[in-house]
This record gives sequence, structure tokens and C-alpha cells, in this order.
Amino acid sequence: MTSRSPARRGFDPLRPLRYLWRTPLLVLLVLGGVLLTLLVSNPVTGRRGLVPSRHWEGLVHRWSRAMLRLFGFRVRIVGQPAPHPVLLVANHVSWLDIEALHAARGASFVAKAEIERWPLVGWLAAQAGTLFHKRGSNDSLARVMDHMRERLRGGHSVAVFPEGGTGSGERLRPFHARIFQVAMDTGTPIQPVAIIYGDGGRMDLDVPFRPGEGFFPNALRLLGQRPMAAEVHFLEPLLPDANGRRELAEGSRTRIAAVLEGGEPAGLPAHGATADGHA
Repeated sequence: MTSRSPARRGFDPLRPLRYLWRTPLLVLLVLGGVLLTLLVSNPVTGRRGLVPSRHWEGLVHRWSRAMLRLFGFRVRIVGQPAPHPVLLVANHVSWLDIEALHAARGASFVAKAEIERWPLVGWLAAQAGTLFHKRGSNDSLARVMDHMRERLRGGHSVAVFPEGGTGSGERLRPFHARIFQVAMDTGTPIQPVAIIYGDGGRMDLDVPFRPGEGFFPNALRLLGQRPMAAEVHFLEPLLPDANGRRELAEGSRTRIAAVLEGGEPAGLPAHGATADGHA
């Protein structure tokens, strides 16, 4: 349990009004994302689109910021993202975590295989370079780790959620150490990232999935929420040459936990940047 109490929200009389203007804008944003994807690459013919693929990272970055703003999040970026390539490891409380990291910096993501089957969302995620892992399958994990090594050696960053799934936001679960092996194999720095949804540095417990809640019910509920902050903290990187993968996992978890509990992580730059966003 974190030392500072996570926040829960009470009755919100303005929720119906937010749906009135956010819903049509969401439809336009999703359609715009599909159009941009088709301009970069044509999944039917396999040919390159009208927009060079080198611009893809910037497009995803802007689209993700717009998506978070539409859901009422003011994005606040704290610290400095490490230069490419880097293995980003973050706490995982929501499907919005991927958008929050995309809004802060570019990276390929490792996500659960179920996302690939979500209508439209799965296709967009695949086009953005997401690697899908079937949880509980060692063969799937081995293939994903091979792809991660290829991308890191090719100069691209990769982001993972070492908890293995989303949590309730009340506590940080243990990190799986095996995924850190790719950093050791490629000599890639590891940068822990702490994600907090809520004002005052306190996790808002209305953002994570509720028990038994699926993606679409959660997204619909969040679409009408009050405005709040989405903080993305880039913490001091760890170097893989002096530590084993278990030590790297525990070190990353400790630094993220310090931020979630309200502490000041060692080595974090004192300045921050805020992305414009309001609702």
C-alpha cells in the first residue's frame, strides 16, 4: 500500500455535459488516427503510404496527446527521457499508460495479446509497432524478447510493464525480472517511469479498471470524467553491465515506488515540462 492515500471521486453533475462534446470529438480523433495510419502504410497492399515512415513517431506523439486531452488529462512530464535506444519500464494501471508514454516520447510497446483483437484499437496498436505477448506462454515471451532485442539493437526504444498486467492503483506489484534480460543482452540502459493519474501526485482510483470491467466500459466511464493531471516521471536510468536482471527489476521498482509514495527519486532533474491540456 502506498504511504499517501489514493484519491476517489464523488458525484459529478457535469458528467453528462462532457459526453455531449467529447463523444463527437473522439469519433473525429479516431477517424483521423485511421487516416494518418493509412497515409504512413497501407496494410492491404503492404506498400508505403504518402507520408514517410520517419514521421510516424511524431504523428503518434501528437495523436496521443490529443487523445489524453480529450479524456480530460493535463499531461505533465517530469525529468528527462533517456536518449534512444532505452528500455522503458513503467507501472501499469490503465490502458491509457501507453498513450501517456507515447505523449511523452516515442517507443515500441509490449502489450497483452488480447489488445490485438480489440476492434480498431488493436489494428492501430499494431500499426504503431506494438509487440503482442500471450500471457502465460513462454514461447510467446521468447518471440517477443527476440523482437525487442532486434529493435533495441536497431536504435529504437521499447517500453514494457514489468508487473505483467494492470493493477488497482493502490499498490505496486512485483516486477517480473525475465524481461530485463533483453537490456543485459543488448547493453541497453533501463529507465524507470512512474505514471500517476490524479491531482497533487495522488493516484485517482477511478482511472484503473474496476473488478470485471472491460476496455470499452472503462473508456466510456473515463470519457465523462472530470479534468485531472497525468504525470509521467522519467527517473534515473540503470545500467545493465553491473547488475543481474533481478537486481535491475528490484532497482527499477524501488525508484518507481518512491515516486508513487511521494518521495523524491535520487538523480531526477529538478525541472519538469507540462504539455498543454484542459477539459
